Amino acid sequence: MNRIFVTGHRGMVGSAICRALRAQGTADVLTVNREDVDLLDSSALFAWLKQTKPDAIIHAAGKVGGIEANRTQQAAFLYENLAMAANIVEGARRADVPRLLFLGSSCIYPRLAPQPIPENALLTGPLEPTNEGYAIAKIAGLKLCHYYRANYGLCYHSAMPTNLYGTGDNYAARGSHVLPALIRKFEEARENGASEVTLWGSGNPLREFLHVDDLASACLFLVSLDNPPDLVNVGSGREVTIRELANIINAATGANAALRFDASMPDGTPRKFLDLTLLNSLGWRAQISLEHGVAKTVAEYRAAKRDGALRE
Repeated sequence: MNRIFVTGHRGMVGSAICRALRAQGTADVLTVNREDVDLLDSSALFAWLKQTKPDAIIHAAGKVGGIEANRTQQAAFLYENLAMAANIVEGARRADVPRLLFLGSSCIYPRLAPQPIPENALLTGPLEPTNEGYAIAKIAGLKLCHYYRANYGLCYHSAMPTNLYGTGDNYAARGSHVLPALIRKFEEARENGASEVTLWGSGNPLREFLHVDDLASACLFLVSLDNPPDLVNVGSGREVTIRELANIINAATGANAALRFDASMPDGTPRKFLDLTLLNSLGWRAQISLEHGVAKTVAEYRAAKRDGALRE
């Protein structure tokens, strides 16, 4: 594959994939700004794909956010992610793009899925209500890839990453995911000399976190396979409670604040741990530990804030 189009190249995931591809040095990386080609505009996207003719697409673009953003903007999360998925998959087919990797999310699985969650748990139970709109859009996208592969013989396949964090994350006070939100909370506590930090929920839900550079590595690995699975989980293989995560971030920032949990706020899914048997059997494993990844991310947060380049 000589030319790979990465959607969402200015986001955390897309930029990590672009960095990994450029470091590998085996393919030209194609990107386009939303101001020039909006993925929600099917006509503009179809025309651009026919003109540029990429050999492969990695679809990393999306409208994303944490529990608060998801539960209060269900319509926008469903519509925008669904429209992007439909446009990129159909646009790829019309432009004769032979390879497409669609990135979904572990939230596609039922709220009470068996743990660790195998790929075949998909559509076996109700979704987590707080992010149902986003999950439905991602399910539709991966099903499009599955059916386009079956009906048209195109190698369109999907990867379902667990909770992501790392370089280029979004630290918005409202709308960010749990790990960057906690980094911001503890950094502000350290800067302000606060002795206590209040966190949403009970602190008991279990989560798995994957550094975005590990996800980029997995994406390059999957697109190198001649016959990849239709759907494969991508995770770190380690889970922690939100309380344990808060303690790791508390230590990494040096805030040394006491933790207080507001049980009146939602916890979200009680546990979400991916079964990595399939991906590991193919020969890929995560390399970045949570402690190392968090320490690196805290340092990047501070540098971005100092330089006025913090995403929020």
